[in-house]
Amino acid sequence: MQEIKVLSTYRLSLKSKILDSAMLDFAQRGIKSVKMDDIAKGLNISKRTLYELYENKEILLYECIKKAKAQDEREMLTMMSQHDNVIDIILNIYKIKIEQFKQVTPQFYSDLEKFPKVMSYLEEQHERDRVLQKQFIVRGVEEGYFRKDVDIDIVIIMFDALSQYVRRTRLYNQYPVKDIFNNMLFISFRGICTQKGIEVIDRFLTNE
Repeated sequence: MQEIKVLSTYRLSLKSKILDSAMLDFAQRGIKSVKMDDIAKGLNISKRTLYELYENKEILLYECIKKAKAQDEREMLTMMSQHDNVIDIILNIYKIKIEQFKQVTPQFYSDLEKFPKVMSYLEEQHERDRVLQKQFIVRGVEEGYFRKDVDIDIVIIMFDALSQYVRRTRLYNQYPVKDIFNNMLFISFRGICTQKGIEVIDRFLTNE
């Protein structure tokens, strides 16, 4: 019984290490460029062991994305516990995202489109994110950082349209992701702010 438990713990640990290593490779080199053999060699395990745990690259990528999403949600909860207002939460999440983007090659985003299971999962998560966005804007209005005359549903649709345009045109191949993110966030986002919110954003940008 103890042997089974030890084996199970080892496999769980190995699965986690595989996901971390694979996600790093995918992000830095692009998904297409990374072979299952590369991942196995990098971890000094056999391809057979890798395929026993993850049947193919799409399943491996899917689990990598799920783990990354779970990490994002944990960071979100941490931010919400550390900051008193919604605009500070958003700006600090922005800082985390920018650091993440620096570690990712634009090819990664292009390659994602070739994996329907992953894209389906990301769309499901995107629907959940819309709900969260609405909650954040409502809270921002209540806290006095966002304008009361904002139509929240239209704002979310417009933000979503901007994101879809970036993905569809692969704008990240022409401009640094940080520049795209800055213009999307601060120009659009600033427009729904009250003077109180604008002052917080401007202080943030001054210190960047």
